[in-house]
Amino acid sequence: MSVLTAPSAAPAAPPTPVAKPTLAGLSRERLQQSLIGAGVPEKQSRMRVNQLWRWLYVSGVTRFDDMTDVSKDLRAQLADQFTLDRPEIVSEQVSVDGTRKWLLRLPKRGHEARAPEVETVYIPESDRGTLCISSQVGCTLNCSFCHTGTQRLVRNLDAAEIVGQILLARDRIGDWPGAPLPENAQNLPVSDRKITNIVLMGMGEPLYNFDNVKEAMAIAADGEGLSVSKRRITLSTSGVVPEIARWGGDTGTMLAISLHATRDDLRDELVPINKKYPISELLKACRDYPGLSNAKRITFEYVMLKGVNDSAADAKALVRLLAGIPAKINLIPFNPWPGSKYECSDWETIERFAEIVNKAGYASPVRTPRGRDILAACGQLKSASEKLRASQRSAAVALD
Repeated sequence: MSVLTAPSAAPAAPPTPVAKPTLAGLSRERLQQSLIGAGVPEKQSRMRVNQLWRWLYVSGVTRFDDMTDVSKDLRAQLADQFTLDRPEIVSEQVSVDGTRKWLLRLPKRGHEARAPEVETVYIPESDRGTLCISSQVGCTLNCSFCHTGTQRLVRNLDAAEIVGQILLARDRIGDWPGAPLPENAQNLPVSDRKITNIVLMGMGEPLYNFDNVKEAMAIAADGEGLSVSKRRITLSTSGVVPEIARWGGDTGTMLAISLHATRDDLRDELVPINKKYPISELLKACRDYPGLSNAKRITFEYVMLKGVNDSAADAKALVRLLAGIPAKINLIPFNPWPGSKYECSDWETIERFAEIVNKAGYASPVRTPRGRDILAACGQLKSASEKLRASQRSAAVALD
């Protein structure tokens, strides 16, 4: 007689270890909550927060053991429960002009199938350095001239992930006190501070991630930490009109508007959010921006597209449109990307356009294209993983 036996069960898969959270990028309030949650007595937590704050945002340490005025027991306790990790670097590219671009991988959340990625760009000049940071993974705005707009929105970045981009960039270019310069230090500013300006002009629409961006910029502007002047922080929006006044009132930073057209029909095509908030509503919000003055002008960004928005008539219409608004107009030569239907205006056309705007009394610098060779210029950001998946899809279609 045979005896039936149940098949032996497969050994259970070991549980996936839960990644320890990072303290790098947290606000004072969130740092205090984390410390109390880790067992630090509440009465001590404020003092401990002040200690950690200086180590994180003045010294830029990446190891708890380097926090020499924190007891060894507490350092061990913190290291057991937290890290000081920045976003993971997937790739780092350095342009021939010194521009640096980092593709960064963020931790997975919830049911995300893969870890999301964003790009961060550092643009050095002789007397300053500008860090262009992302606020969302992808974008919803679908601006027709922008490469980022072809990537679907995955999610918002939290405040720590936004601040983490600043910390990582300072790590990579030696921008902490006493830090050595990187091997490829050519083209870095000669000033002590290598990152003097922050612009929210990377991936995403920052006003659609208002609270996280606000918290991150408060950390960046804190005078006892990263200490970036609010006059050197600029938020660029495509025109989320209801949030513009709130941003100015709550944060006091500089404002930039991605304008790119002087007529609603054309802006509807270039910047589709215009269908919801047309030019007249956008400019009213600009005129009402808190603190607006000649010392605190709004920057209007205008990408130069050949045969689309670059005529002398367009320049004159732009001057009329912005009458009475303390403003600077950034003329941006279009930066091509694979598959784009637009071309950059001829240089002579850009110069003629700038001359008309200048004669009307507006500063109208032509933004020198930076990092084009590594797709790091304005409007070119799109995570490499998305580019790779797109190329794989194209290859699969070709095989079919």
